[in-house]
Amino acid sequence: MATINLLPWRDQYRQDKKKEYLGVLGACGVAALLAGYIWVSSVQGDIANQQERNGILTAEIAILEKKVVEIRDLKKRREALLSRMKVIQDLQGTRPIIVRHFDELVRSIPDGVYLNTLSRKGSELRIKGIAESNNRVSSFMRNLDQSDWFAAPNLTGVSAAPDEGDQANSFELIVATSAPKDKKEGK
Repeated sequence: MATINLLPWRDQYRQDKKKEYLGVLGACGVAALLAGYIWVSSVQGDIANQQERNGILTAEIAILEKKVVEIRDLKKRREALLSRMKVIQDLQGTRPIIVRHFDELVRSIPDGVYLNTLSRKGSELRIKGIAESNNRVSSFMRNLDQSDWFAAPNLTGVSAAPDEGDQANSFELIVATSAPKDKKEGK
């Protein structure tokens, strides 16, 4: 019988399998390196893209900050204009009151009383004048007290005025100015 030696065939088979294994291992290594390179490139691209977007957002934020400062300035201007308009409206609204005060003052002055000076500070009206007698000053004060536009007349000084007549007196009084009650309530 013939003897067949299978050892070299098996060695050859092992050598072939080893080469195949190393080839597959090398191909997997190359594939892994390629996949790693692609992944790193992708991540770096995403980072660059995000940095570009961040730059755009930073520029937009700077523009918006300028607009916010501009809006604040506009709001301050608006408030200043509104306050000016309110002052003007208040002046327009109180303009007829001064006319009413003078009209009521003229109606309250009795015969024989002459006014020399009028001065106003806040809601107080300081009146200096000359009256033919003390009774005329009293009558003037009563008329002011009964008026809707004046309140609480207070005589601060009376002195004789011989240059104006025998019984003539120089007087000074302070009276509070106010709007009538029904005017204050808006009726």
